Amino acid sequence: MRLADFILDNMETILEEWEAFAATLLPAAAGMTSLALRDDAKQILEAVAKDLSTPQTKEAQAEKSKGRASQLTNAPETAAQTHAVLRARSGFDINQLAAEYRALRASVLRLWMDACEPDEISLDDVVRFNEAIDQGIVESVSFFSAQVDQARNLLIGTLGHDLRSPLNTIMMTAQYLTALNAGASVSEAASRLINSGASMKALLDDLIDFNRTKLGVGIHIALADVDLAALFTDELEQLRGAHPSRQIELEIKGDTRGLWDGRRLQQLLRNLVVNAMVHGAADAPVHVVLTGDAGGVTIEVKNSGLTIEKAILDQIFDPLKRGVGQGNGDDSAVGLGLGLYIVREVALAHGGEVTVRSDKGETVFAVRLPRRDSRHRV
Repeated sequence: MRLADFILDNMETILEEWEAFAATLLPAAAGMTSLALRDDAKQILEAVAKDLSTPQTKEAQAEKSKGRASQLTNAPETAAQTHAVLRARSGFDINQLAAEYRALRASVLRLWMDACEPDEISLDDVVRFNEAIDQGIVESVSFFSAQVDQARNLLIGTLGHDLRSPLNTIMMTAQYLTALNAGASVSEAASRLINSGASMKALLDDLIDFNRTKLGVGIHIALADVDLAALFTDELEQLRGAHPSRQIELEIKGDTRGLWDGRRLQQLLRNLVVNAMVHGAADAPVHVVLTGDAGGVTIEVKNSGLTIEKAILDQIFDPLKRGVGQGNGDDSAVGLGLGLYIVREVALAHGGEVTVRSDKGETVFAVRLPRRDSRHRV
């Protein structure tokens, strides 16, 4: 008997074995009904049987063996893809998902071989069946991973958003205590709260922005007529207050007015300067140069310290990467490894770019932003 016919004629027996194995995948399977345990198994098996009965070229067979079976554009989800989504929502992990396919493969082949005479077994059917199962695994794993990533990103976004309200309350209370003039000890404690709150807010901002890019929303910018010289002066004053032991210098050249998102560029500057303080020499100043010309503005942040290796430079803007620096003990500025990633995304949202070079004991991050006119408002 051909394998495709065997699968269709013995569907219930195969599904019973699928269900029995799925019930062992705890804790996710605990309390699940028979219908939920079987999920889209019948549709997956029907798709496999149809595939086995469909003529296939050697080229198509080779592509399928690599998990690259052709699919129609805008086609509905396959049964394997739907199964993956439902399993992810039911709390299964990716290893359990793959285990279901391994068990299904072994179950079908064993039942078929037990029911057939040795000379009735088609080697081509075995190969084609394994390829179909492998294609189902590829489809399931891809959709499962996407579902898990989306759920994780939504959780991160919600958490970051909800934490802002209590954090703002803490900072406002600390500012109120500072205004009371209740003595040096109270003022110092309130100042520490304010600085720590500012650091936490920066971390939350980076986390939320990272989450938006992963959800495909991107960094939103609101262009306005701003003077970056004034905004950067104010931002660096706040950083000096938060890091009184560090020297931060600002040099301004040319016309720095234009249509930009001032808040976002302050965030960009803050991330670059904090990065320079964390990974640069503690006894050397961080030097910021803001240069305006007819085409736009250039922002350079320079720090002295160990030269960064090329292998690190090549991935320095990747998210969740932590650079290797001086180890200067400035723990108050340590972040999640998202700062430089956010810098790049903000630059790209403005139509600009960011580059980095590190040689002769100096590291320089340079951001180039083009000028825009009123037609580019977003």
